[in-house]
Amino acid sequence: MAGSLLLAVDVGNTNTVFAVYRDRDPLGQWRISTVRDRTGDEYAAALTQLMVLDGVDHRDVADVVISSVVPQALSALKQMCHHVFACEPKIVRENLGVAMPITIDNPREVGADRLVNAVAAHRRYGGPLIVVDFGTATTFDIVDSDGRYCGGVIATGINLSLEALHRAAAKLPRIAVERPERVIGSSTVTAMQSGVFFGYVGLIEGMVQRIRDEFGETMTVIATGGLGGLFADATDSIDRYDRDLTMAGLVELFHDDWPLEAND
Repeated sequence: MAGSLLLAVDVGNTNTVFAVYRDRDPLGQWRISTVRDRTGDEYAAALTQLMVLDGVDHRDVADVVISSVVPQALSALKQMCHHVFACEPKIVRENLGVAMPITIDNPREVGADRLVNAVAAHRRYGGPLIVVDFGTATTFDIVDSDGRYCGGVIATGINLSLEALHRAAAKLPRIAVERPERVIGSSTVTAMQSGVFFGYVGLIEGMVQRIRDEFGETMTVIATGGLGGLFADATDSIDRYDRDLTMAGLVELFHDDWPLEAND
């Protein structure tokens, strides 16, 4: 049906994810690298071609909702929306609010992606809960049983750690994130894989336990992000892996149409 689809866009520091929905049903999802100076025409060319490959007609998109942690990308994305989809996008924290009380010192400091994750997780799983997002940074976000955002933790992302290790140590190669068979490595590569992988398992388990102890309640732990599934299978500290949590949150916020004042 022409003009019946919603395009959700999540701009992260490393990747930008596009997903098309009919109501709340996903029809396709595509991922491109985030380039801060990408033009609106470049976004349009990349996205429309990806949509064609999956049999989605861009003319069927009626609305767009965007979450971005890269302010430089918004102008080009707005241009794309005007030119390709003939619509004004709704942008989280710019003209679309988040239906969630934020109980930290400065609510404006919380990234749009973290709030979208928190909204989606609370609606899907209730609370209290911890949302662990494996992105450019690894973040832990806390939501109480009443749906209030209570703060969180920001740690270095696993790929940033790998890149720093490779750059700082001349003899250490660049490696992919994999789960090694043993903790004790028998080569430089397996030793690095063990340090990174099981080091992050230790980070997850330690941080989850400390948050639970400080919060004083039993908490459900939801993992998301591209590497979340890899770590969810390696520790009992994660209860559920939900890869598309951010996109689901964007869709929910769009359909709820929360005004900007909900953030304040």
